[in-house]
Amino acid sequence: MVLDFYKKVKEVLQSEKRLVLMIVIANEGSSPGRKGFKMLITKNQMYGTIGGGIMEHKLVEFAESLLDKPSFEPFLKHQIHDKSAPKDQSGMICSGQQTIAFYDVTVQFLPLVNQIITEENFEITYNNHGINVFAENTEWSFTETNSLTEKVYIIGGGHVGLALSETLSKLDFEIHMLDHRENLNTMEQNHFVQSKQTVAFEEIENYIPEGSNVYLVIMSFGYRTDDIIIRQLINKDFKYIGLLGSKEKIATLFQNMIADGFDKERIARVYAPIGIDIKSETTQEIAISVAAQLIRVKNQNR
Repeated sequence: MVLDFYKKVKEVLQSEKRLVLMIVIANEGSSPGRKGFKMLITKNQMYGTIGGGIMEHKLVEFAESLLDKPSFEPFLKHQIHDKSAPKDQSGMICSGQQTIAFYDVTVQFLPLVNQIITEENFEITYNNHGINVFAENTEWSFTETNSLTEKVYIIGGGHVGLALSETLSKLDFEIHMLDHRENLNTMEQNHFVQSKQTVAFEEIENYIPEGSNVYLVIMSFGYRTDDIIIRQLINKDFKYIGLLGSKEKIATLFQNMIADGFDKERIARVYAPIGIDIKSETTQEIAISVAAQLIRVKNQNR
């Protein structure tokens, strides 16, 4: 995540005073390094990734050699993952290609790092002039923000909700937890979410915004509450709606909704039973199967 990475940049700059930043500013095809992947290199440590494999190993060594120079200007390296390419071979054979920008980062960068860490929705632009250095004749540019644009609303603060929150906290999702039970111990234990609220499920629609970047995960205490929740939210537009439960429970719930006039096409869009089928048994396994499904939906059009 952007914030975690720049917190590490700050820590490293404070101790080592200089590092090389590598950031993937473009990618095509099956490239292992995606736009926004980044890595920092010093003589003593490295953090992050630009895609791994022999390519990363080679470019880490190259970045280390740059630290022997007094300074260098930003530049690009293009990497093609195909051994038949006439030039810019990465050493990998997964097809696709990626472009990596190299930056010489010193303690003078710390004020900008502090802005990235502390200011909400802060934009970071990488170009041939530097990072957040704006000038004419920009040859290349990539802009990202420090905000997490993919938002997951987990309705149900029980053990599965807690496990899913922990799993998603390691990924690029902003997580919000809602439950109707007061003083729920698993809610109190949940330190992985950006927000958590105790609300009346009869008013749940007032707490979840629609949006193409909003993922809705319903895993409440039982059939009755699931029914209350999904009837309010089924006609709203989300990136994803998933419902935890057995096939039998879900079939009954959906049959009753159709009988009451709910649209069959809307119901068919619900991922139910939720998660990728990996024969999950434990709460942690369920969490992994749900997280995998969210990742697949997030990345399917990229």
